[in-house]
Amino acid sequence: MNITVTLGNIADQSASAIVVNLFEGLQNPAGATRAMDAKLGSAIRALIVSGDFKGKLGETAVLYPHENALTTRVIIVGLGKSGEFSVDHARQAAGAAAAKAVALGCRTIATVVHGAGGGGLEAKAAARAVAEGVELGAYQFAEYKSKAELALLESATLVEMDEAKIADMEAGARQGQAVGECANFARDLVNQPPNVCTPSYLAAKAEQLAAAFGLKSRTIDLAEMRELGMGALLGVAQGSSEPPKFIVLEYWPGSTAITHLAPVILVGKGVTFDTGGYSIKTAADMPEMKSDMGGAAAVLGAVRAAAMLNLPTPVVGLVPASENMISGGSYRPADVLTALNGKTIEVTNTDAEGRLLLADALAYARRYAPEAVIDMATLTGAAMIALGRGGAAALFTEHESLSQRILAAGAASGERVWPLPLYPDYLEWMKSDVADIKNSAGDRYAGTGASAAFLKEFADGYPWAHLDIAPMAFAAKGQPAKPYGPAGATGFGVRLMAALLENWQGD
Repeated sequence: MNITVTLGNIADQSASAIVVNLFEGLQNPAGATRAMDAKLGSAIRALIVSGDFKGKLGETAVLYPHENALTTRVIIVGLGKSGEFSVDHARQAAGAAAAKAVALGCRTIATVVHGAGGGGLEAKAAARAVAEGVELGAYQFAEYKSKAELALLESATLVEMDEAKIADMEAGARQGQAVGECANFARDLVNQPPNVCTPSYLAAKAEQLAAAFGLKSRTIDLAEMRELGMGALLGVAQGSSEPPKFIVLEYWPGSTAITHLAPVILVGKGVTFDTGGYSIKTAADMPEMKSDMGGAAAVLGAVRAAAMLNLPTPVVGLVPASENMISGGSYRPADVLTALNGKTIEVTNTDAEGRLLLADALAYARRYAPEAVIDMATLTGAAMIALGRGGAAALFTEHESLSQRILAAGAASGERVWPLPLYPDYLEWMKSDVADIKNSAGDRYAGTGASAAFLKEFADGYPWAHLDIAPMAFAAKGQPAKPYGPAGATGFGVRLMAALLENWQGD
C-alpha cells in the first residue's frame, strides 16, 4: 500500500472515502470533523443527534455526499471516551476505518491523523499509529480464491493542516507502515495452507528476507541436526515425509558482520502442521493447526521489522520447523529423546511436541552468549482457557527487568501480555521415572505453567522469557475479542517484539 502524508484540509481531499473521527459522547463535532460536517450540511451532527452513532471505539458509520465533497463516501470512526484515549486507540480506530473501507470496495482513502489534534498525541506517534492501523485493518488473504472479488486498498493519505507537523508525521508513518507490513507478512505465512507452508517453505522465506533486507540466513538440515544432537526436534519430525529445518536469521545493525554487541534472540515454534501425533487431535480441532507455526512467523516478521526500522540492537531469529504427523516412523508415547543439551525427555504426550522443538532451539541459543532470549509459541490450549481467546498472551520469566520490558512493549504495541508464575511445583509435576524430564504433566489443568517449567530446563545461562501466544495467534470467526481485519492469522508477536527491540538500548 502507498501511505503518504499531505498538508491540507481533509474536506478538500479527493479519494474513494474520507475518514474523520468522533469521541464518544461528543455532541458537536470539532476540528477536521467539524470542517467535514460543514461540507456535508451538518449531516454528521444529524447522525449524532439521531443516536445512530455513539463514537464508541472502532464504531463506524458511512455518509454519502451529493455535491460539495470530492469523495463518494465519508467514514466516521469512533475514538472512544476522550479521557481514555491513547496511541493504541488511534491505531484501533485507523484499523476499523480501513477495514470498513475495504468492505465498501474503496481503493483509496484520505484520513485525519487520529489524536494529533484534540487527542493530545505527539504528531509522530499519532501518524505511526494511524499508518500501522491502516495496514493491519486493510489486510486480506485471498491468494487461493480463483474468482476473488478482491478490492485492495491501494493508497492512504494522512492529511494534516499544520505544516510544522508534517516532517514528524512522515517519519512516523514510515515506521508504522513498516511494522504493519511485517505483521501482515507473518499473517500471510500463518494463513498459508499446510501443503504449501512446510518447513522448507519457511526456510525459503527466510532466505528471501535475507536477500531483500541484508540479513544473514542459514538453514540447518537433517544431517547437521543429527551431528549436533538435536534429538528432541528430530523425534517430532521423524513421522513426516517433509524434512525438518532449523532456520537461523540474523540481523546485525550497520552490516551483516558480527558486532561487539550481544544479540537478543527470538525463538519461534515452527510446527507447520500438528495432527497431535499418536495423541491425536479431534477432527474439529485439526484444520486450525496450520497456525501452529505462529511463533515462527512472528519471529521472521520481527527480524524483518528490525531491519526495516534499522534498529541498533542485533537480533537473531531461531526457528525449529517440523510437521507433527502420524506414520509408521512417528515417535510414540513412552519414547525417550535426548535434546541438544544432553537432557533426556520421556514422551508422555505426542501432542506436546512444540516444547520439544523449542528445547533444542533454546539450548542452541546459548552459543550466541545472548543478552536475552524470548521464545514465542502457540504452545497450550490451557493458556487460552486461562486468558481467553483474544485476551492476552501468557508471559513466563524469572527475570524482572525482562518482564518489565515485555510488559511495556505490550502496552506500547497494543499486543497484550499477562505475567503468570513459574512456581517450583510445576517442575515437580514434570519429573519422569525413566528420564530427566517428561514432556507433559498429564494434567490438563497444569498445562501452561508445566510447559513453561519444561522449557526453563533448556534455557540455561541467559535471561529468558516464554510467551505462550496460543490465545492470540489465530482469530476464529465471531470471537468476542476481534483483531484488525478478517478472522484468521493475527501476526501477533511482530509488533510486540518491534516495540521491545526499538527501546532495548534505551532502557
